[in-house]
Amino acid sequence: MKNVSIGKFRGLQQCATDRGAISVLALDHRTNLRNSLNPTDPKSVTDEQMMDFKCDVISSLGGACSAVLLDPEFGLANGISCGALPGHTGLIATLDATGYTGESRARHSNLLEDWGVKKARRMGANAVKLLVYYHPDSPTAAEIESLVSKVGEECVQQDIPFFLETLSYSLSTSSNKLAPDERRRVVIETARRLTPLNADVLKAEFPMDISSEVNEVSWAKACAELSLASAIPWVLLSASVSFEIFLRQTTIACSKGASGVAVGRAVWQEAATMDGEARRNFLHTKVVERMNRVTAVCNALARPWTDFYKMKKPSTDWYRAYPE
Repeated sequence: MKNVSIGKFRGLQQCATDRGAISVLALDHRTNLRNSLNPTDPKSVTDEQMMDFKCDVISSLGGACSAVLLDPEFGLANGISCGALPGHTGLIATLDATGYTGESRARHSNLLEDWGVKKARRMGANAVKLLVYYHPDSPTAAEIESLVSKVGEECVQQDIPFFLETLSYSLSTSSNKLAPDERRRVVIETARRLTPLNADVLKAEFPMDISSEVNEVSWAKACAELSLASAIPWVLLSASVSFEIFLRQTTIACSKGASGVAVGRAVWQEAATMDGEARRNFLHTKVVERMNRVTAVCNALARPWTDFYKMKKPSTDWYRAYPE
């Protein structure tokens, strides 16, 4: 068990349930959300439509999760100003610019311009998140490792928890999709390499290609391997699979060492095709039910983040040495 600072401990506490499970509503989508709101003409989606959708989702699900993950452009200030985010729900701010640059087989991940850890901390975020595209054999692997380490150091300086999200990709010239065995290796090796770099929670892909492997015993073995490889708590991202599949994945992942989830489109994706009252009704009924089910599974089965971190009992003059 690792000792952590008071700010990180408190931030993790605010992003988790009372039991120590992490059940995050992921709503930092930007390009993907435009595509969901209008698949035939995503460029026609206005900023106001993006912001209104996020407010509708947050106001419906903010009380059913332990934290909400939002982006600066359409979610963070907007979610607070419209009154949608409950005061007791954790707030995680994304740091990354949407998408990647460079070649598809040598991807560069980028920070959002004019934004960063210090600003996120100042505006009230309880934690920050960075998404990176990573393959351990990619020409850009060292660059990504350096970026993760840099952000991790800034989070130490600002005393705020660091959620690291990793997305794998193929290096093959003949296929844009990782082969099933390669996916398992890459997801697990990514955890092994990146989690020691000052990250506090890993937001990981399911380590199996479920389209080619339907045996849930194999799913469980892969999740157990991921738990062993990660030096920090890990939570499962939903990657836009259907809700029922994600619930199965969540159950297996949490029973094999995951500390929870960060779920987005798996719970709310159909709402993006709706408008007005129909959308709000669907969110307040079906989608709330889904989020509650996910959180219940996490509370029942997830490994608490407190199994990984503790805080030393402070001295009476701890504040004198606390950095400004």
